[in-house]
Amino acid sequence: MSAMEPTSGVSQEEKNKLCANGAATKVQVHLEGADSAKLGEVGETEDGKKITFQTGPPQSAPAGRRYKRRSRSLSQSSTDSNTSGSYSSYSEDEDEVSPRQKEQKNSKGSSDFCVKNIKKAAFGRREIQIAEQEMPGLMLLRSKVASEKPLKGAKIIGCTHITAQAAVLIETLSALGASIRWSACNIYSTQNEVAAALAEAGFPVFAWRGETEEDFWWCIEKCILADGWQPNMILDDGGDATHRMLKKCPETFKLVKGIVEESVTGVHRLYQLSKSGKLSIPAMNVNDSVTKVKFDNLYCCRESILDALKRTTDTMFGGKQVVVCGYGEVGKGCCAALKGLGSIVSVTEIDPICALQAAMDGFRVVRLEEVLKNVDILITCTGNKNVVQRHHLDRLKNACIVCNMGHSNTEIDVESLRTPELVWERVRHQVDHVIWPDGKRILLLAEGRLVNLSCSTVPSFVVSITACTQGLALIELFNAPQGRYKQDVYLLPKKLDEYVATLHLPSFDAHLTELSDDQAGYLGLNKTGPFKPNYYRY
Repeated sequence: MSAMEPTSGVSQEEKNKLCANGAATKVQVHLEGADSAKLGEVGETEDGKKITFQTGPPQSAPAGRRYKRRSRSLSQSSTDSNTSGSYSSYSEDEDEVSPRQKEQKNSKGSSDFCVKNIKKAAFGRREIQIAEQEMPGLMLLRSKVASEKPLKGAKIIGCTHITAQAAVLIETLSALGASIRWSACNIYSTQNEVAAALAEAGFPVFAWRGETEEDFWWCIEKCILADGWQPNMILDDGGDATHRMLKKCPETFKLVKGIVEESVTGVHRLYQLSKSGKLSIPAMNVNDSVTKVKFDNLYCCRESILDALKRTTDTMFGGKQVVVCGYGEVGKGCCAALKGLGSIVSVTEIDPICALQAAMDGFRVVRLEEVLKNVDILITCTGNKNVVQRHHLDRLKNACIVCNMGHSNTEIDVESLRTPELVWERVRHQVDHVIWPDGKRILLLAEGRLVNLSCSTVPSFVVSITACTQGLALIELFNAPQGRYKQDVYLLPKKLDEYVATLHLPSFDAHLTELSDDQAGYLGLNKTGPFKPNYYRY
């Protein structure tokens, strides 16, 4: 122990605990009534490293100066973590060097990729192996048709979330014969270790967590404009790869055999292209396939909204006043989950049918302006823009949690919060306090982007269902005879939708009942399906 007197206010027990760490540490302790900061030596570790305490009031900014952004440093245990869950992984903070400035090669000597750190590939591979175990339908599809190579000759540009589950899809497409190049559709959702694992396996992947907007478009263009490689299929999530290719390479775009799109936003953009006559190739809308809508949108969001909110805010849901904007399948999942844990949930809606569903499910249907002052948690899931605007945010109560579960990052008008009078304070990864001049603050998650993929993980099983719809849609478009699909947007054929569900039934030891010939004739059905008309509402 040092000969110096320890700083008053620090117990011997606290000193002993800190000395046991074996690392030089400075800890700031604020003592009530202290009028000046003092730096006092507490002691030394066995190897001679000193531990010091600083006591006194928090240090403030110099007079006349105001910090608009404050950072919270991460503990060593946080930075050492190799967990690849979207929220819990801090690998993107390893250094400040942009991956674009690094020279990296995988073990085979290839440098045709750009990821955060290729050395994390082993951790990413373990994440992929875990995902494979919980994606039985996709793995079954791979084993059933891999020998046929139905995607041989396909050159696919992918622009999706790059997670362990997406990696299973990428490797499945490769096993089915496709050549791929992949980028991320969201700057916050990439699991860096998984991207590294894909790069190590030889896939040209261009993505890392925390890309700038310039990086985002650069990554997409690295897939589109590759030397000696001309894409003939697009798998998109949001429409960015589609629109970038149409803008940058319009002649190459015309040679693409088909587009598969899985998001509300991307599908909306495809229909706009079709309506304006700019869609020169067929596209498949898998977002509105039954297996995507019912399972990914409903069941996935029912679980992942709770995961995202818990990981970011540690909030308790019982008794909380929650408003969910939108009562589509995503909104239904969010509402059911929060109600199940005791939250008092209200819904906003523009559609009278969805509003009636919400009312019949026991939720109050309100206008946002009517309940703003009492809201504890505000969630958007409409797919629209400017659903929550600055005048709404100004009226929220202190400590309200604000987040988005819709695909687009336009639902919350985040840019309206980037003004001189508001202070942004980083609380933890993907969590910001936005502080008003009167001291009121809200917790904004993922800067208004998709919160479940930015701040948590999603259930692999439901991603397996969505991935199967994407894979089958790619196979269908790539192998369709000329003339089957014209320059328009199509739904996934009902037969394929049912096949996706069939692939996942063995996981539950589920056994389908078969129609007799007489029963099939009575209903006017084929015994093997499809069992419902396209207009049927599940």
